[in-house]
Amino acid sequence: MASRAGQGITIVMSFTSHMQAALDQACAAAGRGEVPVGAVITDADGRVVARAGNRTRELSDPTAHAEILALRAACAAAGSERLPGHALYVTLEPCPMCASAISQARIARLYYGAPDPKSGGVAHGPRIFTHPQSHHVPEVYDGIAAAEAEALLKQFFAERR
Repeated sequence: MASRAGQGITIVMSFTSHMQAALDQACAAAGRGEVPVGAVITDADGRVVARAGNRTRELSDPTAHAEILALRAACAAAGSERLPGHALYVTLEPCPMCASAISQARIARLYYGAPDPKSGGVAHGPRIFTHPQSHHVPEVYDGIAAAEAEALLKQFFAERR
């Protein structure tokens, strides 16, 4: 809770994480034989407007990452290629392709779970949002439900080895 001194105004700030919904999408993706990554997009009022899990194998489409599918659905729902004020929750650090799409869509806030030192594009690898070509940089919050997201990924890959 924050108060502005001398003005008698009290502002109550609350945060509702939608990472569990993203984890649910990741579990569904694993059930389809996809790498367990899930994404959820909320509008400026915190309402879920899109959710998706990876579908690269199912759709034979290397761009069918959870983030891309969720961005497509949210943009279609908004009738716009831009999503100002929207937040994206994803279980794994976005890859460079997804980070660039997040910037292009003008997502306001990015919340992600597990880091991805091998293929990430936000805190690892090319760090897309630090490039001058990145015209929009969202607020980034990492480590949200990271242990749960990592456990899903480790279990998925352990079962395939």
